[in-house]
Amino acid sequence: MERKAKTKSFQTLWGKYKYVLLVVLAGVILLIWPSGSEKKSDTESGTQPTTADTATLADTEAEMEQILSRIEGVGELKLMLTLENSGGQQLAQDTELSYSGETKAPDNYARKSETVVVSGDDGDAPVVTGITGPVYRGALVVCQGAEDAEVKLAVTNAVAALTGLSSDRITVVRCQ
Repeated sequence: MERKAKTKSFQTLWGKYKYVLLVVLAGVILLIWPSGSEKKSDTESGTQPTTADTATLADTEAEMEQILSRIEGVGELKLMLTLENSGGQQLAQDTELSYSGETKAPDNYARKSETVVVSGDDGDAPVVTGITGPVYRGALVVCQGAEDAEVKLAVTNAVAALTGLSSDRITVVRCQ
């Protein structure tokens, strides 16, 4: 009997307060959810990427040579990449525009822009809003298997996939 009474009282309470309990439960879940990952990215923490995070052109070429040489039929391989630009960081800017005269046709105006800097334990650091990778101009691949059309196509497609270059900017030639 007591069990039926407890069940009936629970059903009464549930019927009365189920929406309140569901909202509280959803709130608790939302409070817990973001704390799942404690690692912050470089842009969130306001720090700049270190030189270990950014690969140099020579490192990229060496890594691509190692990967490309594993394609069947390639043989010995040497790669050279040329850069349009090496990428960089976009820094947050605080811009102020001042003008005199009418709004539609100002007599004189001046624009002042400063890089936003935050103070931290390691000193002052600029706020990085984005990082761009290198943009490649072209690629030259010299390999033993370049006389085979299938190998040449495979190497061209692989270099295009890794660099974002179109096939007309990739040259694959046979070595001596």
